[in-house]
Amino acid sequence: MSADATEEIRGTARGTAPVPLSILDLVTVGAGRTATGALRTSADLVRLAERRGFHRYWVAEHHSMPGVASSSPAVILAHLAAYTERIRLGSGGVMLPNHAPLVIAEQFGTLEAMAPGRIDLGLGRAPGTDGATAAALRRTDRLSEGADDFPQQLAELTRFLDDDFPDGHPYRRIHAVPGPVQATAAGGVQSPHRPPVWLLGSSGFSARLAGTLGLPFAFAHHFSAQNTVPALDLYRETFRPSAVLGEPYALIGVSALAAEDEREARRQVLAAALGMVRLRTGRPGLVPTPEEAEAYEFGPMEREFAASWNANVVHGTPDEVRSGLDELHKRTGADELMITANAHSGEVRLRSYELIADAYGLPTAA
Repeated sequence: MSADATEEIRGTARGTAPVPLSILDLVTVGAGRTATGALRTSADLVRLAERRGFHRYWVAEHHSMPGVASSSPAVILAHLAAYTERIRLGSGGVMLPNHAPLVIAEQFGTLEAMAPGRIDLGLGRAPGTDGATAAALRRTDRLSEGADDFPQQLAELTRFLDDDFPDGHPYRRIHAVPGPVQATAAGGVQSPHRPPVWLLGSSGFSARLAGTLGLPFAFAHHFSAQNTVPALDLYRETFRPSAVLGEPYALIGVSALAAEDEREARRQVLAAALGMVRLRTGRPGLVPTPEEAEAYEFGPMEREFAASWNANVVHGTPDEVRSGLDELHKRTGADELMITANAHSGEVRLRSYELIADAYGLPTAA
C-alpha cells in the first residue's frame, strides 16, 4: 500500500472535530425554487466547504425525484471542479448497475483529468429510484440481475480504470480514455491518476464486499440508522488489507441541520420530513416550505413516520448539533462524518454548514 493511496482516502481532522467532516449534496430543490438555483447553491456550498476545511464533497445519484436535482453526478462534479482547487470531489454515489462500467471509467477518468488527485468514485448497487424508473434507465425489467451482478460489474470497472484486462480477454484492446493507456502511449511521460473506489451501502452486502476487497466503505446512516453499527462491525471483521488500504476506513452519512434557534431547526426538519412522507407514499415533489409543513394535517401513520425520520436527524443549535455528531462518532467509531442537510432553501443549508463549522472551530479562510 502506497502512502499516496492512503492519503487520498484518509483526511485530517481540522479544528476540534474528532474526525474529518465532509458534505453530501443531494442538490435539493425547494417549492418555488428551480434546479438552476439549486445548482448555484451547490457551487456556493462547495466553495464554503473548501474555505472552511471540510475534507470532501460528494454528490448522490437519484432519478425521477422532483425535489432532487442530482441525477447526473459526473456532470455536477465537473461543474463543481471549476469552482474549487483543493477539496476532494466525488460521487456518493454512482449507482453502478444503472451504467456500463466503461462509461463510468471514462467519466471519472475525465473528471480526474480536470481535477487531478481530487476525485473519489463512490459506487452503490441500488437504483437510486423506483423500479419503473430503474427499468427505463437499464432498459430491462430484470432489476435484481443488476444488483446480483454488482461484484462482477465492479471487477470490470476496476480493470477499465487500471487498464489491465488480461491477454485473451475480449476487452483487452479497449481502453478507458482519459486513463493509463495515455501514459503508456507517451512512454510514461504522462502520469494519470486513478480515482480511489469506495463502496456505499445501507446493509451488510456492500459492507462485506468492501471488507473483503480492502476498500473504503461509506454507510448511509442518514436513512438506515438501525443497520449502521452491525454493518460497520461486519466491514471491520471481514476487512483484508489491499494495495489501496492497509486497515479499515469507514465514513457514515448523517443528516444534520443547525440553526441559531432550536425552534427554527425543528421547523426546517419538519418540512424535509414532510417531503420524505410524500416520497415514501408515492407522491414525490419539491421540498415543501416550513410554513406548508406547519399547516399540513399529518395523518397518524404520516406523523409516526415523520417523527421516526427526524429522530435520526441531528438538529438544533450549533452546540446541540456538535454534541449529537460527537455522540454518533463515539457510538459508531466512524473514521469520517459526511453531513447532508435537507432543507427547503439553499440559504438555510449554507447557514447550517457555516454554523457547524463554527461549532467545531474549522478555519474561517483557506
